[in-house]
Amino acid sequence: MSIPIVTCFFVGLLAIMQVPMTVMVGYRRLKTGIQFLDGGDVVLLRRMRAHANFTETVPMVLLAMAAAEITGLPAWALWTGGASLVIGRLLHAVILVRHGWGNGRAFGMLMTFAPMLGFGAWSVYRSLF
Repeated sequence: MSIPIVTCFFVGLLAIMQVPMTVMVGYRRLKTGIQFLDGGDVVLLRRMRAHANFTETVPMVLLAMAAAEITGLPAWALWTGGASLVIGRLLHAVILVRHGWGNGRAFGMLMTFAPMLGFGAWSVYRSLF
C-alpha cells in the first residue's frame, strides 16, 4: 500500500486553516467574557458555527479522500476534490462569519459535499469491484 501523499497535503492544509477559526472563537470569548455557549452574541454564534461546521465535515471528507487515494483514484480527481473542499470551506466560513446566511454559504456547502460524495462513492465502488 502506498502513502496517500495528496491526502496528506490536504490534511496539513486544512489543519492549518482550522487554527485561525479556532482562535477567532477564543478571541471573541475573551473579548465578551462568554465562556460557554454563545451568550446571545451573534458574532460569537457565527464564528462558532463556522468552526463547528468545518470540524463536522472536513474529517469525513479527508477519510473518504484517503480511502479513494489508497484504492487508486487518479491524482487529478484527488487534487480537484481537495481544491473544491478547501475553496468550499473558505467560502462557507467567510460568508457565514461576515454575512450570516446566503447563497455563497450554500455554494460553499455544495463544494464540500461534492468531494464527500465523490470520494465516498469511489471508495464504495472500489471496495466492491
